[in-house]
Amino acid sequence: MNVAKGTIKEYSLFSEELGEEMELLIYLPASFSTLYKYSILITQDGRDYFQLGRIGRTADSLLHEGEIENIIIVGIPYRNVNDRRSKYHPEGEKHQAYMRFLAHELVPFLDREFPGYHMGRGRALIGDSLGATISLLTALRYPHTFGKVALQSPYVDDKVMEEVRKFQDTQLLELYHVIGKNETEVPTTDGRKKNFIEPNRELQALFQSKGFSCFYDEFDGEHSWKYWQPDLKRALMKMF
Repeated sequence: MNVAKGTIKEYSLFSEELGEEMELLIYLPASFSTLYKYSILITQDGRDYFQLGRIGRTADSLLHEGEIENIIIVGIPYRNVNDRRSKYHPEGEKHQAYMRFLAHELVPFLDREFPGYHMGRGRALIGDSLGATISLLTALRYPHTFGKVALQSPYVDDKVMEEVRKFQDTQLLELYHVIGKNETEVPTTDGRKKNFIEPNRELQALFQSKGFSCFYDEFDGEHSWKYWQPDLKRALMKMF
């Protein structure tokens, strides 16, 4: 099958909120034209999603088959493990500023540069592990800006559960949530091993009790790209 390949371009955006230059990897589909409108998917762990997740190739194939609508994928790479934790973890020192960057700086930049839909349901966030956590918390904070969230094995703590419990406008968000059945001893950045499956089951029960629109599945696997990568096809199809 001869599938037309999209292009991935590198951009740079200075963040006043974070006080640093932010690297962006932006996938444009092979048929990209300013005459069309596009949904926007913003990925945490941006380089990982393009290299380990091969999300660009997955989008190429799905667009070729007409399985998803027109999308632009925006990857935000992290500099190192400490940078990632400081921005993604609920207790990270740059956590609040990073959420403001996503909503108040990145979205206006994308709205200026690309022909997207200027509404919540036209923008989605996706992430794995802590990247999923920051995606969820950002959408809960800015549901009119980000209307869809895909969570691949999110880190869930009391802060996450509290924010979900407080959230009222559940009709504004569509959720995609997966977790591995074998995610019982996941190494975390603080050097300990954490059970991910049980907190995720509690999170899912909370989503259901609050009436979120949510797809949920437990895959046979662990906390790694070996399982997140093949899941991306379904994630994109469910979201777009």
